[in-house]
Amino acid sequence: MAERPQAEQHPRLILHNFLSPELCKELEFIHKSNCTVGYRPNVFSTTLSHLIATNSSHLIMPFVPIREKLKEKVEEYFGCQYELVIEFTGLISWTKGSSIGWHSDDNRPYLKQRDFAVVCYLNSYDEDFRGGIFHFQDGEPSSIVPMAGDVVMYTADTRNIHSVDEIMEGERITLTLWFSRDVSHDEDAKLISVLSQYSLDSYLPEPASNNMYWFPPDGALKLQSGFDIRCARLHMLGLDLYSSHRRIFSPGVNSSYNLLELLMRSLQLAWEDELFDQEFVNIQHVLQVVQFYCWKWSTLETMDRSEVSSHIKSLSQAQQEDITCLKLVVLQDLPVAETFIKSLNCANKLQYIFNCASFSAAVVEWETYSSRLHKELIVTLPLWRKHESIFPCPSDDFAETM
Repeated sequence: MAERPQAEQHPRLILHNFLSPELCKELEFIHKSNCTVGYRPNVFSTTLSHLIATNSSHLIMPFVPIREKLKEKVEEYFGCQYELVIEFTGLISWTKGSSIGWHSDDNRPYLKQRDFAVVCYLNSYDEDFRGGIFHFQDGEPSSIVPMAGDVVMYTADTRNIHSVDEIMEGERITLTLWFSRDVSHDEDAKLISVLSQYSLDSYLPEPASNNMYWFPPDGALKLQSGFDIRCARLHMLGLDLYSSHRRIFSPGVNSSYNLLELLMRSLQLAWEDELFDQEFVNIQHVLQVVQFYCWKWSTLETMDRSEVSSHIKSLSQAQQEDITCLKLVVLQDLPVAETFIKSLNCANKLQYIFNCASFSAAVVEWETYSSRLHKELIVTLPLWRKHESIFPCPSDDFAETM
């Protein structure tokens, strides 16, 4: 259901329940398993170009039909059919302390190409975060309480100056798109060009440089204070990392080199006094599987556990000491990291209880999910190249290409 503005001098559109709850959860999974430190304090972002650069190109596939539907809705409502290109697509999360003062989205010279903005809320006010209410300076509706699935569309100019209240607790996650009439800013052309430069032989992720994941960003060059946000997300779920490469992570000795080497190598997961007896290729692989588990947890809990092999071993004293040592490297400021983690858990609610059977199933299901998206991308990319546009392909187009 759409709400039309009372005053046409402030053109904007609010769509309720535009995105399904399952789609919101899928995009949340993609963001929490891939995001980097963002463009302002306490903000994290996942762009499509970043997914491609970290060998997670297949994860752009869930965005494709959403982008198309949103573009059609913007063109229809604002009367600009066949005039627009998508200039930017990204997942953005706001954590405690982040906010935006009154501004319009084109108020900087290098953003003048932006004509329309779309914000899709992936989680809900008061349930997943506190604060973060969206306000327009003039016109109606003047305030928007973010709810998962709702979408806000507006002209990116002074007719729709807006602000966002400071986040007090939790993590406010959005899918944000900007549209432009200037074809030189077409995101599709840039993404297709980048995709064509990368080998798409595998769907196993490859992390970017560690300073892109280091919080706060002003300590990212030396990595001697703060923490790695990927490791912090694991820590908030009660999980630890174990590495068999003991010589690499001596705390306090060349920490930045140690961290770089460590997180790019094979890792295992541990919780309490148990070790999951399967190696992941790197930290990004670990995090994607864990966040996939969090997304699919309720479904995995109902699976037939007799079909899942056990991968649990008891941790030795030496392994527990290695885990503690490793934690000192990736979470340099553990009290600060835990304060940050606590702020992400709105109302301190933890929904997930890790156990071997359901997590083993998650590893298999993640591989199935990733393999399916990877195959879709491989089949679709030649069509995108041919048309110089990213668009959803009907099943008959897939058949013709295969």
